[in-house]
Amino acid sequence: MEARNDGVDEPGWDVDPEDEISAAVEMVGQHLKLRREAAGLRVAEFADAVGYGEDMVRKIERGVRIPRPEYLDMADGVLRAEGLVSAMKPKMREARYPKKVRQLAKLEERAVEVCLYSNHNIHGLLQTEEYARALLGTWRPALSSSEMERALAARMARRSIFDRTPSPDLSFVQEEVTLRRPIGGRMVLRRQLERLLELGQLSNVEIQVMPTDHVGHPGTAGLIEVLKFGDGTAMGRSDGAFNSRPVSDPKQLRILELRYGIIRAQALPPRESLAFIEQVLGET
Repeated sequence: MEARNDGVDEPGWDVDPEDEISAAVEMVGQHLKLRREAAGLRVAEFADAVGYGEDMVRKIERGVRIPRPEYLDMADGVLRAEGLVSAMKPKMREARYPKKVRQLAKLEERAVEVCLYSNHNIHGLLQTEEYARALLGTWRPALSSSEMERALAARMARRSIFDRTPSPDLSFVQEEVTLRRPIGGRMVLRRQLERLLELGQLSNVEIQVMPTDHVGHPGTAGLIEVLKFGDGTAMGRSDGAFNSRPVSDPKQLRILELRYGIIRAQALPPRESLAFIEQVLGET
């Protein structure tokens, strides 16, 4: 007999009661409970059938635990729901991610052009999983195991932007120091640099490097992000402007676009940048 999965090895699936999406998790839990009871199954019987512990089943039905995709698939089969329970998987995957990340991911999904300048770390969209994990591990106060897995999963999910059709135009400018700081150790950095070279070959992706020895540029205030949408609107934010708040006012966006445009013009061209990254990789 297979051991039950009680969920203790699955951090990151607890519900934040202050998050508005918790209502959707509660609704799914109630739906599952109603279907289980209509099928005439007690919690213990249902738990045995889906291969999860009774405590996990009760938590999911109370809406305090987000059901994993495989749980919903098992429940769909046991309850003979004909796909209606499995259809809840996308919403429950979304529920796993913090509210701020969900909002950002939705904007990135709509964007037809993305302009990103990063001066402290490799930008999140470009990160490998092991680099991202090492980077998140430097945060203070330190993330709990659950918080770490939730943040990591959310960051990795955003990388789907590279697989979109039609593809958005993606422009990245990275400070040289971000290519040399050995977050996670030398081998983690090497694989991260290899990932940059791989992404830099995509026709819709441009990665540029701002050399450290460049004399002054308007990016010293910090990160800049500008997303442009198909309807002609845009959204941007910067660490050094407008209290770091997202802005959509044309006058404010013009300031961010101006700064980014100058940074992009002062950085190494894409082809030279990839050669520079290869050089750093050889030195790492």
